[in-house]
Amino acid sequence: MTTLVRKPGRTLAEIVTVLVAAVVAFPLYWMVLTALKPPGEVQSAAPWTFAPSLDSFQRVLTVSGFGRYFLNSLVVALVVVVLSLLFAFLAAVALTRFRFRGRTVLLVMLLVAQMVPVEALTIPLFFLMRSVGQVAPAFGLNELGSLVLVHLAFSLPFAIWMLRGFVAAVPAELEEAAKVDGASRFRFVWQILFPLVAPGLVATSVLSFIHAWNDFLFAKTFIISRSENQTLPQAILVFFKPEENDWGAIMASSTLMTVPVLVFFVLVQRRLVGGMAGAVKG
Repeated sequence: MTTLVRKPGRTLAEIVTVLVAAVVAFPLYWMVLTALKPPGEVQSAAPWTFAPSLDSFQRVLTVSGFGRYFLNSLVVALVVVVLSLLFAFLAAVALTRFRFRGRTVLLVMLLVAQMVPVEALTIPLFFLMRSVGQVAPAFGLNELGSLVLVHLAFSLPFAIWMLRGFVAAVPAELEEAAKVDGASRFRFVWQILFPLVAPGLVATSVLSFIHAWNDFLFAKTFIISRSENQTLPQAILVFFKPEENDWGAIMASSTLMTVPVLVFFVLVQRRLVGGMAGAVKG
């Protein structure tokens, strides 16, 4: 009977992994715990509560317009995901399968675009959206279209660069074989290439969704006076009061904000792992 001997290095790696997971999970645990505490226990440092209460969630859900804020965030996030995947996939195909002047410069610009701090562009984008609103009101200030445009602009560079590796990993011989079988380039791209890069599309969609869903800076900057177009992160401001912050409601609303991201992640987690591995290989 053989005895399995665990290597010390592997044991240490597992211990470190558990510690890192605990550090990452603790803020989520404390958020949910605070949201479930009765009003009298919110300020206590007890690591658990013996009387869970949904009072904080009730206060959040009774806020006027909370459902509309939730829907606005969901619409913006989903539109950004769909458009960023479509444009990024087409751009990745063009950058990988075609040779044209300025191709290298464009790739460098995509990298540089990701290095610019978001805060440095907020004021210029404010004036830009104000000018755009004079020509296309649906994409001006106080409109959800302005948030879609801005998030799309920030999501596309990373999405294009990431999908480029997946498209490049598909051998050119496959396209040549498809041409021999009579498939047009359009058919090859959408019926053969598109399914093959699905893991990359899933990984990109998760990152784009999280970026758009959690945004507060742009939403606060561009949605100024039309409260019906505010997003979910802005709704949390209702519970920040000058006299005393309602931490129970703040944590409850934060918990509700986390649920869609977790659900989306659980649905695509298998393809997400494959997508991130493919991105490293690409």
